[in-house]
Parts: sequence; structure tokens; C-alpha cells
Amino acid sequence: MARLVTQAKRTLADGRDVVTAERLSKEELQKMNAYWRACTYLAAGMIYLRSNPLLREPLKPEHIKQRLLGHWGTSPGLSFMYVHLNRLINKYDLDAIFLAGPGHGAPGVLAPTYLEGTYSEVYPTKAEDENGMREFFKEFSFPGGIGSHCTPETPGSIHEGGELGYSISHAFGAAFDNPDLLVTVAVGDGESETGPLATSWHANKFLNPVRDGAVLPILHLNGYKINNPTLLSRIPREELADLFTGYGWTPYFVEGDDPERMHQEMAATLEDCVLEIRRIQQEARANGTPRRAHWPMIVLRTPKGWTGPKDVDGHKVEGFWRAHQVPLAGVHENPAHFKQLEGWLRSYRPDELFDEKGRLIPELKALAPKGTRRMSANPRANGGLVRKALRMPDFRDYAIKVDKPGQASAENTRPLGRFLRDIMRENMTNFRVFGPDETTSNKLDAIYEASKKLWLADYRPEDADGGELSPDGRVLEMLSEHTLEGFYEGYLLSGRHGFFSTYEAFAHIIGSMFNQHAKWLEISRELPWRAPVSSLNLLITSTVWRQDHNGFTHQDPGFIDLVLNKSADVCRIYMPPDANSLLSVADHCLRSTNYINVIVSDKQQHLQYMTMEQAIEHCTKGLSIWPQASNDQGSEPDVVMATAGDIPTKEALAAVVMLRENFPDLKIRFINVVDLLKLTPSTEHPHGLSDRDFDSLFTTDKPIIFNFHGYPWLIHRLTYRRTNHKNLHVRGYKEKGNINTPLDLAIRNQIDRFSLAIDVIDRVERLRVAGAHVKEKLRNMQIDCQNYAYEYGVDKPEVDQWTWPH
Repeated sequence: MARLVTQAKRTLADGRDVVTAERLSKEELQKMNAYWRACTYLAAGMIYLRSNPLLREPLKPEHIKQRLLGHWGTSPGLSFMYVHLNRLINKYDLDAIFLAGPGHGAPGVLAPTYLEGTYSEVYPTKAEDENGMREFFKEFSFPGGIGSHCTPETPGSIHEGGELGYSISHAFGAAFDNPDLLVTVAVGDGESETGPLATSWHANKFLNPVRDGAVLPILHLNGYKINNPTLLSRIPREELADLFTGYGWTPYFVEGDDPERMHQEMAATLEDCVLEIRRIQQEARANGTPRRAHWPMIVLRTPKGWTGPKDVDGHKVEGFWRAHQVPLAGVHENPAHFKQLEGWLRSYRPDELFDEKGRLIPELKALAPKGTRRMSANPRANGGLVRKALRMPDFRDYAIKVDKPGQASAENTRPLGRFLRDIMRENMTNFRVFGPDETTSNKLDAIYEASKKLWLADYRPEDADGGELSPDGRVLEMLSEHTLEGFYEGYLLSGRHGFFSTYEAFAHIIGSMFNQHAKWLEISRELPWRAPVSSLNLLITSTVWRQDHNGFTHQDPGFIDLVLNKSADVCRIYMPPDANSLLSVADHCLRSTNYINVIVSDKQQHLQYMTMEQAIEHCTKGLSIWPQASNDQGSEPDVVMATAGDIPTKEALAAVVMLRENFPDLKIRFINVVDLLKLTPSTEHPHGLSDRDFDSLFTTDKPIIFNFHGYPWLIHRLTYRRTNHKNLHVRGYKEKGNINTPLDLAIRNQIDRFSLAIDVIDRVERLRVAGAHVKEKLRNMQIDCQNYAYEYGVDKPEVDQWTWPH
């Protein structure tokens, strides 16, 4: 190894090398390097070994896993960061957590988690001894064990890092309203090429140094992805520094491959960054004025696969893309590889690091923080432990007065905005609202009476006129759904609450993030040590049937199709038809834990159908017969008219009126569905109806006309096993749209009142011939409505202003 350096050198953003006194004594340096050696040994052992964990006998083929899985390349760098953070946690009593953006480097995080004892506390069979280490090695990327990322099974993790791009936004979410917390986030240079990650560097404009914690990104430039160089590693340092300076960061560079020199440089740089963060916070908190800060960040350039095999079969490995996953993959077939593997593992000298029982030697064990100061045991990374229930006003106090059903109109989301406003007032340290430039558009702007939009960038005089901006606002808006969703997830996973609203068509932007969070919750529910966190609540609004003005690109109700792909234990979908049912649903969702609740509700004027007590009853059941729209009491219906969604409900009610006017003896049962998962069998979803209850409501042999908010095949997917599925006819969005009037859009997709009434005539056997004249009349009325819209640009007043007449 190289000789001890006497000075540490770090590089500032302007390229100047600054020589500082070394921060580590010779003894500290030796111990830290030994601790890091232990980490890298464990990281390699996880990938390769299933027995003989300390190499106390010559390595044999049966000691090695048959299937070699894992990512070695980034693991040594992750452990390197972790070890240096531990030093500063001890020195300054820091409250800190660590996020690994390149979560596929989990061995580099699991290793220090095991060495500091947390892993063995959570999983006693992985004890701090030789047998425990053997089990620890074996379970990694092994059937019945754990995955190869920083999964929920990893103590201290709130970011899996499987799908890349969200590490920074998750880190900021955790730092919000946690004034003493330092969130260090390792950012992979491959990850940095993703759109969400590139945008999330702007998150520093949302960190209030008075009330929030700090985020310290460490961009890990190891140069390569799976099979390609990374862009940021191949541009000049000056250009890279300019990039981050332009983002508003103060970048520091630590670069090299000599461990002892790099330990000194990292110790100095990381400590200076921590002290700079403290200075920023102390100044802001002393004068009480939140200002945008130029927070420090570190660019750490180390070889990919650092300390691993330098070359294999004459090909470069360390410092090249071949180190990304398993650097010696042919150990079972190639004796030379087998020999090289043993030499590599023994180069870490595990006999010097672990005692005769397989425990880390005491002088190295002492380097780890204690108790909850360990990053792997910090309760902020198991947010349910610190979660406090929201202080909730009574949602009934925000009810719309409904004297007669279907007579008066109101904006469905407007009362919800007032409800959220007062939730905000009661929870000013653990509740935030997120939305991509749409809070006002979505009629939730009453929230601004409690808290404005967070804004720490520059202000202009005109902002005072309706800008609703404030440096201490609690509404976060940015035209990046990815960044906001990451903020929200990080905020929830560290123990707080929130609410997210977005346009329906663009909810797809966060579809893959939703997927990842749903998977995280599904695994977390199986881990008794992970306390439940607040549910993720998504309001999907500005919906397809009121996007007649924006046109085809804004018409897409398919996000709920994606939601239904996820676990029944995690996902819920609600379609409240009016304002009072929306309030009831929102109250339920905001009180829940460990779910993703998707609420679909439009923001425009809609008919109001239920008193608050009726809405509560309806939402509690999830679906129900509406007696005011049904006339089959005491008998079997001729047809069932079912609906889910606000506009489909209105059109179906209008169809019922026309049918009753033309066929007074026609028996109609009207069912509205607010909890979409009620349609599934009870064997498939905890909310599902039993077959007996479903048959009682929907009959076993009568036609069902289902007017649905989304794509029609989704209802068939939910009900295909039901007795009467053969008689189920679903209307929904069929990709027929443009710049339309609301009724014209409904007609083009056949969810309008005329099409529904014709559907009933076609499917009630006794009306198929007898109803021909009525069908003709309805079709003429439909054509007349379209012609009127094409001439005047609006719907006919009697259609637009239609109300329930009974």
C-alpha cells in the first residue's frame, strides 16, 4: 500500500486544489481503512459465498453459490461514503440517514449495516458471528432471501434504487420538516442520465434552511454503466463544475484511487461540507429569514469495482464496465477464475478484521455509531415509528347542502380544498400538498389561506398580485411530476402525511414511480419491524370527460388500469360522484396507512346527489342501489343501469328519465359504484363483494348497462368471473376525442344518455321490436345535439343545464 500522506488535497468547483491539514491521524486512518476493508470483503462475500464465510479453510467449489448475482462495481464506493459519514456522526452527534441511488450496489450498504449490528438485531438468525455471517452471505440474491437492491428488507433504507432516477427527490422529501436531519444521498453517474434525476437537482430551490434538514448529494463518478461509459464522467471537470454551479450547488471534488490518500481527502471534504451546512442553517435560524442557499455537494470519482480484480483473462476489469456486476463469473467452469477469486477475497485479510467467533474486532466495532445514531437504525428511515396521526377537522363541516338529488351543481373539488386548508392549519409541521402547477386549476386554492406555495428563488413585484408565493409555503409546485412524487414518497416514508393532485392524462408520467412505491409497500407489509406509514393519496382530476377543451392529448383515463395491476393488499380506487362523497372518501384515505389511494374526481361543476349522511353511507358500502333512480322495488328489474364516475352517472340518470318517460312499465335498478374494487370477487380483493351479494345486486340473468369513467374493458377485467358477466355491456372511453363539447365527447364514445337508452332497448328482449320508434327518436335527438354543438360551439342549454326531475 502507498505510504501515509501528510496532507489532504481537495478540489473546489473552480478547479483550484486546496491543501488542508490532514483530518485523520495515522491510527484513525488505519482503522477506517480496515473498517472499509471489512465492508468490501462482506460485499464480495455476499455475491459469491454460501459457506466458509471467513475463508478459514481453503476455498472449495461447494462454498460458492451456483448462481452468481449482484452488482460489485458501485459497492466499494457506497461503503466508502458510509464509513466516512459514520466518523462525522460520532464527532458531531449527527442525526443522519443514507440513500443509495445506485441501489443495485446493495452489498455496499448491507455490509456496514451488518457490521454496526442493526441487521442482526432485526434478523437474529444473521447474528454477528461466523454462522450468522454465513446466513447473511447466503440470503443475498438467493431464493427465499433478499433482492439485490436496497429493498425494504434493508434496515435504514427508504429508497430501493432499483429503478433509477428518484434518489435526490426522495432525499429532499425526507429532509422537509426534519430540521436536524442530514440526508446523504449517493447519486450514480448512470442514474444521472435519467430525466427525473436531472430535473431533481433543482430541488435545492425548495429546501428552507430554517425549518428543513439538509441534503448532501454525493455524485459517484465511477465512469461506467452496464456496458457504456457515463456522460458526466467523460466531460471536463470545469464543465461538470459549471453544470452544478448553474443548478445552484457548490460542488467539491474528491478524486483518486489510492485508498489512504482518498480517505484523507474524503474526511476533509465531507467534514467541511457538514460544517458548511451547519453554517447555512445557523445563519438562517438566527435571523429567522429563509433564503435560498447554495448547498454543498460532492463529486466523488473512484474506479468502478474499486479494490476488485484489476483484469480477468487479459481484459481490464477494475475501472471499467466489466466490473459492473460479477467480475469473475466463470468460477465454476474456469479454474483460473476460481483461483483468482480466492486470491481476491483473501486480499482483504478477513482474519485481521474478525475474531475467532467471526465478530468484527472491538477496535473496529467502536467506529460505528451507537443506537439510533446508526444510519441503519435511524427511526426516520422507518417512518411509521415517528408518524403521528393527523389532527383532522370534521369533514362533515364542509358538506354541500343537498335538498333534492340532482338539482343543484357545484365544483366537486372546491369543498375538498377547504377541507385540506384546515388540515394544513392543524398540521403545520407534518402535512404538505403537492401538485405540478395545478393546485389552483384543480380548484384546491383555498389551501393558500393556510399556506402558500413554497418559493425560495427570486421574487418580482407582480408576484404579490395572486402569485401565492412564500418562502415558508407548504404547497409544493413544480412542473415535474417525477420530482414532486419523489418528494411526496420521501416525506411519507420518513413519517409524515401529504396529498397529491394531478391531471388525469398526465398521471401516467409517474406510473413507474407508482409501481415502485406499490412494490415497496407490498414488501413492507410483510416485515413486522417496518411500522405502517401514511398512505399515498392521489387525486386524479381534470378528467377525460371535461377535457373537451384541451383535446385528444388530455383525454386518457388509463392510469387506473395500471393501478389494478398492483397488489390487492396495497391499491384502492375510488370514484366519488359528487362533492360530499369526495369529502367522505378523502377523509378515509387521509387516515389510512400503507395504501395507495387513487381518487378520480373532476374539478368542474357537477350535479350533487347526496346529503352528507347519504354520502357516508354510500361510501362505506362502496356501491349501492340509488332508490331515487330505481323503480324495481319489490320485484326483479328488467335492466340494471350501473355507473362509476361523475359524468357517466349524470348521463345514465338522464337515460333513465328518458326510458321511464317512454316505457313507464320498464323496471330499472340503478347502481352507483364509488369503490371500484367492490366489483372484484371477495376471494381476489378484501373489498370485493361475495358472489351471492353481487348476484343479488346485479342479478343472474338480466342485462346490465355499465356506464364507466375509464376504458370499458377494465370493468370486464374485474367482473369476468361473475355469474351474469355474459349480460354485462360496458360503455366507456374508446379513444374518440378532439376539441368537443362535453356532450359531443360523450356521444362519440357512446356514454351519452341517448346511446345508453338505446342500449337498454336493444338488450331488453321485449323492447327490441316494440322500442324501434323510440330508438329512432333518440337517435334523431342525438344528431340534433351534435349539429347544435358544431354550429354554436356549445351544448344545447336543455342538455347542459339538465337536472334530475323526480
